[in-house]
This record gives sequence, structure tokens and C-alpha cells, in this order.
Amino acid sequence: MKTTLMIFTKNEIDGLKIELPKIKREWVDQILLVDASDDGTAEYAASMGCEVYRQKNPGLRAAYQESWPLIKGDWVMTYSPDGNSPPEYIPKLIEEMKKGYDMVIGSRYYNGDLKSEDDTIITAFGNRIFRIVINTLFGFNYTDPMTIYRIYRKDLFQELDLHLDSTYQAFEKLYRTKIGVEPILSTRFAKKRLKLKEIYCHEPLRVGGEKKLQVVRWGLAYMTQIICERVKA
Repeated sequence: MKTTLMIFTKNEIDGLKIELPKIKREWVDQILLVDASDDGTAEYAASMGCEVYRQKNPGLRAAYQESWPLIKGDWVMTYSPDGNSPPEYIPKLIEEMKKGYDMVIGSRYYNGDLKSEDDTIITAFGNRIFRIVINTLFGFNYTDPMTIYRIYRKDLFQELDLHLDSTYQAFEKLYRTKIGVEPILSTRFAKKRLKLKEIYCHEPLRVGGEKKLQVVRWGLAYMTQIICERVKA
């Protein structure tokens, strides 16, 4: 099975220059960088041999939707180049995926007492609340349903209707924001009782760039989205 490493960037050239050289090309079959930068990130990635797609519409879910047809792999690993996703875990995630799972997550909280160096009090609390809510509502056992660092079957994107604007638009309009894919991916994955594996992946402090979290708006949008999924169940 072929693997595509998908990297999402918006002015992340500092982190990319540190992290990209650490990724061994024999680990994956394709490195696809989806970019919305104006700091030279795309140009640097292209010079390092990555395939680069320049995002046309704003928001992380648009980055997924626009670039998904360019994926050549059977499996997709989503990756943050800001230092939060240590590349040494890439082979470990792929090795677990080979055992027949639908998705393997690089969990920051796998043993319960482990912490993310990049968490604040607010983000640590938020991650815990989302974990409890998803597990309680859908009878699942995630330790980290919100992280971007994961690998899963490419066809899950269509299978879980993540490609449809209707999956996101009502919540984006309600809270005047653009939301991502991971919370609804984890929610619908749990709802369908698909086969999951989590392994521990340490999360260091980010390198360069700026955090783009909209804590209140995203938190409200994701929580509403998750509850609506339970109502539809």
C-alpha cells in the first residue's frame, strides 16, 4: 500500500526548514504540500522535491477538499511542519497501519499522564473535554481525537462525507469562522465503529510561525458539530 504524506502550511518556512530535511524519502511514496503562504514556504518545499499545491480558498478544510484528488497514496498521513509532529514517528505510524487498521493516531496523551509541551491550560482542558464528549456520546475510546498527526485510508474522506461542503457550512456560518477536518473525522469514525490504533507521539513546542487557533469559535463550532452528529445517530 502506498502512503502520501500531506503537509499543510501557512507561513511555516522556519519550521519546514528544520523538519522537512529529517523526513526520509523512502518512508513515503509522495510528499504533498498544500500551501497558503506568502513567506516562501511553497518555493522552499518545491526546491526540496515536494509536490506543491497552492490553496485557492481559505480554511483548513478547503485545503483538504481542494488537494484530495492529487493524493497518489492508498493511505494519507496528515502532518504539521511546525515542530509539533516529530518526523521520527512516521515509520511507526505506517507500520501500525500495515496491521489492518482503518486509522492510526499519533496520540499526545496515550498513557493518560503524558503531556504536550505545546499545550496551554486552555488547549489541554479543551482537548480533554472533546475526548470525553466524543467517547461518551459514541462509546469509543480515543485518547487524542483532535490531533492532526494521523494516518488513515484515503477513501475514508468520501466514506465519511468529509468532502462535502454541507458537513461544515452551517457551523462555519453560525460561528463566523472556517473549521478543520479532524474533529468530525474522529466523530464519524467512532460512529461507524471503524478499526482504530493509537500510539504515543510526543508533541514538542512549535518552531517558528504563529498559532492559528481560534479557541472560542472553533471550540463552539466543533462541539456543536459533534452534538449534531449524535442527534442524527
